[in-house]
Amino acid sequence: MKRIASLLMLVLIISCGRRNETGGKIISVSIGPFKYFVEEIAGDNFEVNVMVPAGSNPHIYEPYPDQINKLIQSVAYISNGYLGFEMTWLDRFYEMNRSMKKLSLGDNIDPRVPEHHSEGDHIEGADPHYWVSPACAMKMASSVREFLIEMDPGNREQYDENYKILTEKVLEVDSMARELSASGGKKTFMIYHPNLGYLARDYGLEEIAVENDGKEPSPSRLRELIDLANEDNLKVIMVQREYDTRNARAIADETNSKVVVIDPLSEDWYSATTEIIRILKDSFAENLK
Repeated sequence: MKRIASLLMLVLIISCGRRNETGGKIISVSIGPFKYFVEEIAGDNFEVNVMVPAGSNPHIYEPYPDQINKLIQSVAYISNGYLGFEMTWLDRFYEMNRSMKKLSLGDNIDPRVPEHHSEGDHIEGADPHYWVSPACAMKMASSVREFLIEMDPGNREQYDENYKILTEKVLEVDSMARELSASGGKKTFMIYHPNLGYLARDYGLEEIAVENDGKEPSPSRLRELIDLANEDNLKVIMVQREYDTRNARAIADETNSKVVVIDPLSEDWYSATTEIIRILKDSFAENLK
């Protein structure tokens, strides 16, 4: 809390007299993937300020003064709606810049509420990782398009055209995801942090998380995970870039499987998501051997 108070005081000093130096062309977003959707539709019309940069854990991250200064100059904020980071910071952000327009992309998503969840990870129990699912990404793209047109109606034609191009990309990824469940065999995968729950729900897959209620697995849970991996012949364990790989590697060593690092928080949503789907496709093929 001391760091938060000091940060807010520092930001007030830094931002004094600088609010309009960018001409009101900044949109702040909570995480990197949201930047992709804004830039794909808005082009160069706005600078995008990402509050949780790549490689950081969005459940516990605290922003730095430069990010806050850009936030204060922003015309809008696009939030996730369910991230633990937002539980701590979002109200403060809105107080710092009361004129920002607001969009919560989670408002148009059918929320997934896991049976076991960590209050540090979720607001009201909802899984925040919906952006990895192409089906959810289509809804996100539509929300961003409508939001941009509302803010900047003079560029509606540009936003409509860019939206059409973006939806073609998302539909391409959607088609790839649908192929995952088209072939035979059990579609089970293991991942350290439960980041792919919406992808699993929307495309008929089954996610097994190494984390238990947001915590590292106990010895008994680790044994259970090893047994599950052996039972389903799982040969790949995915770990997000932000997390320690030790527990995943402990399972891999006992199951003759490999650890693969993924980056769902990448600012390049298309490349990161297609890579995740490719990894799943290859791992399902391995499961059948």
